[in-house]
Amino acid sequence: MAAAQTQRARTTATNTASWRDVMPAAVVLVAGPEDYLGSRAMDRIRAQVRAAAPDVEVTRLNAGSYEPGSLAMNVSPSLFGEQKLIEVEGLEAMNDAFLADGLKYLAGPEPDAVLVLRHGGGVRGKKLLDAVKAGGWPVVDCQPLKKDADKAAFVAAEFKAAARRIEPDAVHALVNAVGAHLAELAAACSQLIADATTAVDTDMVDRYYGGRVEATAFKVADAAMAGNAPLALSTLRHALDTGADPVPIVAALASKLRSLAKVAGARGSSAQIAKELGMQPWLVEQAQRDVRRWTPEGLVQSIQVTAEADAQVKGLSRDPVYAVEHAVSVIAGSVRR
Repeated sequence: MAAAQTQRARTTATNTASWRDVMPAAVVLVAGPEDYLGSRAMDRIRAQVRAAAPDVEVTRLNAGSYEPGSLAMNVSPSLFGEQKLIEVEGLEAMNDAFLADGLKYLAGPEPDAVLVLRHGGGVRGKKLLDAVKAGGWPVVDCQPLKKDADKAAFVAAEFKAAARRIEPDAVHALVNAVGAHLAELAAACSQLIADATTAVDTDMVDRYYGGRVEATAFKVADAAMAGNAPLALSTLRHALDTGADPVPIVAALASKLRSLAKVAGARGSSAQIAKELGMQPWLVEQAQRDVRRWTPEGLVQSIQVTAEADAQVKGLSRDPVYAVEHAVSVIAGSVRR
């Protein structure tokens, strides 16, 4: 377990590890509610352990239904000296027996075992989590990726890890199309990486995922923001006629307008603005180009009509379709030719 000791020494000062590059250690805590990232982190640790010790013995325990003494029994050295990998799920629902045994184990981990603890969030077991952090063991923080900028960074990293190229606009299109759930977004990345023979562009993303509701919503928004009212309205009506919900369409309009409003009053380079606003630099550059075609009055009017449409499609109007059409018309009409 020399590698585990090295990892512990390296993380004593700051023991936060990325799910992409976490390495095995005597104890690793994978914490946070994003199950997909948690699974990826645990898969990586398991693969690393197996690469170093192909005959590793893998044991899985559940902290909620844990039986006293099970941890000590499973980490104890075997007659044949195989390395042990113990994966414990459900720490957010751990019983008192696991809490007691876990705290005891942290005081003196077995040198030939890797213990991976998965905590899905919440305050249950805080004493154990604090003990892991205080011991300097690696902690992988698995929080949901809520911002589009974070999802775009995730997509870019997936392609970089696979040594494949994807155009910046294609990253944006992919997040728009399948970014509601991280697991779906990761699966879409894997599919495009496997199928593309050249750099992935927006045309390829549209061929694979352009039929998704999220993608349709952003097609409407893109046309409206470009000032193309006929295209925006025809795309909108087709989407609604085929059963699309107006709520995500209004959300797409609002997202585009928020980006413009953020960038409109910002000063500095695109990199500086991106860092300050938590946006991707290429999105800032796109918004800077787009905002030149808007007057302050037109932007304010568009934001107001979109806010009204948002309330109307969520129950304040008997005719939500008209509310969306009106918003699209006003937005497209506010763009300077």
